Amino acid sequence: MARRRPRQRKDAGFGWAGLAGILLLLLAIASGGALAYFYFATPARPVLDAQTLCPVDGPKGITVVLVDTSDDLPETTQREILGSLDDMITTLPPYYRLDIRVLDIAGNRSRSLFSKCNPGDGAGLSEWTDNPRIARLRWIEDFRKPAAAAMKSSIASAKANSSPIMAAIQDIAIDQFSSAQSQDARKTLYVISDMIEHTRDYSQYVRAGDLSFQRYRQSPAYLKFRTDLHGATVIIRYVTRQVNGQPLLDGARHMEFWKSWIEDNRGIFGGAKRLQGA
Repeated sequence: MARRRPRQRKDAGFGWAGLAGILLLLLAIASGGALAYFYFATPARPVLDAQTLCPVDGPKGITVVLVDTSDDLPETTQREILGSLDDMITTLPPYYRLDIRVLDIAGNRSRSLFSKCNPGDGAGLSEWTDNPRIARLRWIEDFRKPAAAAMKSSIASAKANSSPIMAAIQDIAIDQFSSAQSQDARKTLYVISDMIEHTRDYSQYVRAGDLSFQRYRQSPAYLKFRTDLHGATVIIRYVTRQVNGQPLLDGARHMEFWKSWIEDNRGIFGGAKRLQGA
């Protein structure tokens, strides 16, 4: 009687092939899980307004720069201002608004040359959930370049016989700091100026440079330019004016006046820095 050959098991080859399949399945699950983690763990980017590039529910912060060119700025001072403004543009946090303004002397207010939010330059964005390259291009074309152009225009001479700095700050406070959307935003105002207020209502050129706050309080300007700065921090970049090689005004007393003015108008005095050149 012939011996029966043992039957081969049909699942003999399952070992390596089956293990490889299981590993591939686990790898796919892990990859999907990682993608889901990045998608859900990454903070959602706010919806931006197409024109202002600001979040539709309002900017996270507001930085306004007021440049006073009612008198010519020395070349050295212009170079320092341009360097400072360029640093400001490149370091502005995402979703903060940058508003670059100059004095509108004829209108007794300010005039905006550029006002948009930083939409983000793509830094820190995940390749899994975003496109950092497109974000970078948008930042350059829609924010960086037009802000730089406005920056250069802001230092062009606009020499005039009056210098309504208080009126310009009042205009900025109404336009940028007073809305409901701006109340929770961090507000900062940089004023690049010799800070010599000179209008029909009050002038710091007269009465031998009397810079007492009491004289100002007794002038028509006190009530006319009463301003609510809504807690904004005001930082002064001080341009020194000279006559016959001597400062036109006592810089320390001058800054003390403006500190009093800012605090009297519900602002925070963030300090002053004397710019180079005179």
